[in-house]
Amino acid sequence: MQTILLNISTNLLRLNIMNSKHSLFNQFTFSSLSRVIGLCALLLVSNSSFAVAEGDIPLPDVPDGVIKLRVIDPERDVGYTVGDILKRIITLEVKKPYSLINTSIPIVGYERRWKGKVIGIDVSAVKLSETEQKNSHTYVIDVDYQVLTNNVVAKPGALPAEVLHFKFVDAKGKASLLQYRIPSWNFRISPLAVFGSVKVEQDMSGLRGPLVFDAKTHERNRNIATGILALALLGLLYILGNRAWLPRMGAPFAKALRDIRKLPETPQGLQQAVSRLHLALNKTAHQSIFKSGIDEFLAKKPAFNAVRNDLQAFFEVSRHAFFESTPNPDSSAQNVAWLKAFARHCRDCERGLPPDTSASSTKV
Repeated sequence: MQTILLNISTNLLRLNIMNSKHSLFNQFTFSSLSRVIGLCALLLVSNSSFAVAEGDIPLPDVPDGVIKLRVIDPERDVGYTVGDILKRIITLEVKKPYSLINTSIPIVGYERRWKGKVIGIDVSAVKLSETEQKNSHTYVIDVDYQVLTNNVVAKPGALPAEVLHFKFVDAKGKASLLQYRIPSWNFRISPLAVFGSVKVEQDMSGLRGPLVFDAKTHERNRNIATGILALALLGLLYILGNRAWLPRMGAPFAKALRDIRKLPETPQGLQQAVSRLHLALNKTAHQSIFKSGIDEFLAKKPAFNAVRNDLQAFFEVSRHAFFESTPNPDSSAQNVAWLKAFARHCRDCERGLPPDTSASSTKV
């Protein structure tokens, strides 16, 4: 009897243990399944958010006429190599009540992809400025793109199209999101080094454009040098010239010098030269001048003080030329040469220039 009761108790104990294990397994299975379902739901929500952020789920486009777009692209579209910076300025004039969502502008350091591959064009700097008018907003976006790819031969590249998001609030206060697409810009990326041999006549691409040098500095220097040369020549012509078409070039002593240069170095030429200089001196003083009137002449014409001694010597030469009984041909030739130098000094004085008396001829 005791043996039967013991067997019954043992069987009941085994049954209770089995029921407990089954209950724990069911609880563990249900809890794990709930956690897996929750994790899957979280991943689905994250993927959806990422897809919206990436623009995989398109938004409605901004209606036509709302945005006025102006884009300033780089000047050239060829010749860029790895490391070069390409600047793009995007200006949008947006009518109210549309407004730009600032977080939709390009992100610095974001790697653009095309069909799953990195295109090698990185955003290195972004600057956004906003100006508000009465009926519109003006947004200016300065974007610097950097080339981070290279190849052994030239290959195409593009500044990617940018999709900007805008918020619109209707009259009832309901907000909605829209998108606006900035078109891409194509260019060519050149290799750092030429691969293989290249013939120049076969490498004259029409896309490259001519090589243009900045000649403004050279043109400015050329103009300055030309102006200095012209002034120097004009000054030299004024000092050494004998014509009457410049100021003070038609004065009495200038005309006398032109005439004396044509005279022979003879006694007759000496008399003609003296007479010609007397005429020039009288016209300058507006009266007849003799040796005794030199001081009065210099008081009226102080510019001739530099040739005071030459004026006194001139009257001595005049006396020898007309009152010497037997003129010496040698002395006449030397005196004519001196009179030419004297006439040149007087010409410089009437022009307001200091005469050069260092190389004067000696009178006899």
